[in-house]
Amino acid sequence: MKNKIVSADEAVAIIRSGDTIANSGFVGAGTPDALLEALARRFDQTGAPSDLTLIFAAGQGDGKERGLNRLAAPGLVRRAIGGHWGLIPKLAARAVAGEMEAYNLPQGVISNMYRDIAAGRPGSYSKVGLGTFVDPRQDGGKINAATSEDIVTVETRGDEEFLFYRTHPIQIALIRGTTADSAGNITMEREALTLDNLAMAMAAKNSGGFVLAQVERIAEQGSLPPRQVRIPGNLVDCVVVAEGDLHRQTYATAYSPAFAQEIRAPMNGLAGMPLDERKIIARRCAFELPMNGIVNLGIGMPEGVARVAAEEKILRYVTLTAESGAIGGIPASGLDFGATVNADTILDQNQQFDFYDGGGLDLACLGLAQADRAGNVNVSRFGPRLAGAGGFINISQNAKKVVFAGSFTAGGLAIRVADGGLRIDTEGKARKFLPDVEQVTFSGSRAHASGRQILYVTERCVFRLGEDGLVLTEIAPGADLERDVLAQMDFTPQIDGPIQMDSRIFDDAPMGLIDDLTRIPLKDRLTYRADAGALFLNFEGLSVRTTKDVDAIRDAVARVCDPLGRKVRAVVNYDSFTLDETVADAYATMVSEVVDTYYTDVSRYTTSAFLRLKLGEMLSRRGLAPHIYESEAEARRGLGG
Repeated sequence: MKNKIVSADEAVAIIRSGDTIANSGFVGAGTPDALLEALARRFDQTGAPSDLTLIFAAGQGDGKERGLNRLAAPGLVRRAIGGHWGLIPKLAARAVAGEMEAYNLPQGVISNMYRDIAAGRPGSYSKVGLGTFVDPRQDGGKINAATSEDIVTVETRGDEEFLFYRTHPIQIALIRGTTADSAGNITMEREALTLDNLAMAMAAKNSGGFVLAQVERIAEQGSLPPRQVRIPGNLVDCVVVAEGDLHRQTYATAYSPAFAQEIRAPMNGLAGMPLDERKIIARRCAFELPMNGIVNLGIGMPEGVARVAAEEKILRYVTLTAESGAIGGIPASGLDFGATVNADTILDQNQQFDFYDGGGLDLACLGLAQADRAGNVNVSRFGPRLAGAGGFINISQNAKKVVFAGSFTAGGLAIRVADGGLRIDTEGKARKFLPDVEQVTFSGSRAHASGRQILYVTERCVFRLGEDGLVLTEIAPGADLERDVLAQMDFTPQIDGPIQMDSRIFDDAPMGLIDDLTRIPLKDRLTYRADAGALFLNFEGLSVRTTKDVDAIRDAVARVCDPLGRKVRAVVNYDSFTLDETVADAYATMVSEVVDTYYTDVSRYTTSAFLRLKLGEMLSRRGLAPHIYESEAEARRGLGG
């Protein structure tokens, strides 16, 4: 077997003009800068290779010189298909200027596309992107007028619309790992992420192409533990050893054992946040964290939610995730974004998007750059500034609940907290709430039609998505509705109330959020809706451990239903519900009695497959309807309303 270890210059000499190159990386994590530098140097010295097609999923750069910014020389790249462009301003400027063909597709679509290419599939069917700028009825993902080819089409399967994303053969895959042997077997033990390296390597090899891998050290052939090998040598053509600034763990951190999951870092050293607009917004968002739920926090303003959750000691009640592949722990920020401290596991990026696209997220908290009267959100394009969607479309379109977080205005906003309320000293120059957003990255109408709950959180007010667009529901203490909210918007929203935002948000002391999330009084968990003729029982996060707990539920239902003098329909939310085995029989008996006495019909739901099975078996043994739905919308439909 040939020795595959070569210099960076020798590796990139394989690349020919017109090749399609797929590049790995997430910001700086896993970005093969030594290979990119060698490619840029070869083009600068020889003018070849030229007219390349570049494919990349996540943002791969530092916003200045590194990463894909190295490939911005005119003539080097003819076409680029990317998920996130904000960190590669040099390449993005050429795209916006129409100096090359350029597309912006959802990050998760590109990530999964590598597997489709590897498997020889002609493309991918997905609902991700419908109703956004990726939809060909809008822009089709095209960034400029010089981009004419349609690579996304709308197709109907049965009664449903899908977007079909065409695949493209890959001649070159640029990937990165930690250790390689001379046969090309590669491990990733010091990398913060595994990303799409394996899928990219398979895609290139099955396209008849080449795989160039950057690593930081070499081991003797046959010495690498097979279970640690993430990319087998039969997929790798060239191995390049890099070090120093060309092989940092992230662009902000040369190496952290916590990012490599070698150690668990102590959380008591996590710095707090000053009580500014970022913390105010993060605090309000934290009220939406679901007990025992799975959460994604976007880059920017949403990053503060993790800090607030740590401060409020509720991190153990939620599972934070990052689209880069991390499950659990605390996502890093800035140029460390994508890496995670104290993760439970690191998935490949495409696997994470499989989970996201299928509806696995209970909550997503994402950035808010522009919003309009219809509830549409733009985070991807602002005149000549191209940010790109990244994973925003995948996440916002499929999470069960979405909270958009951002300051009310931008560009010089200065606020302070005084006397338990908000004071705006200087208003931002740029308005964010516009009649129509510049580009639709999130479709309000599609989200409302799906029945999902959507919130828009700012430092001075909160909106929800209603049938006809934005509805103002909360306002900060100290803020004036006319002066500070309505006068700073380019449209008039619907107004419901509004009620005052929780005063604890504007007090620098801990909010005691753990009590809100874990100790909801039983009386507040039952709501009778006369218009629907139904009793709603919110048992989310409720623990039933003793017969006293069982009796309390029976009494609470009786207090609501006895005065009605008739039976009602019931909808029960069992999300994150726990039932001690020692009182399971008593609970089942109580449920049977309550159903016979007070309900004409009952519908139950929980997102937990295990709990659906467990409760279903218990109800079935008691002769009760055992079916438990996966969502409130399904449960309501099950009652015929």
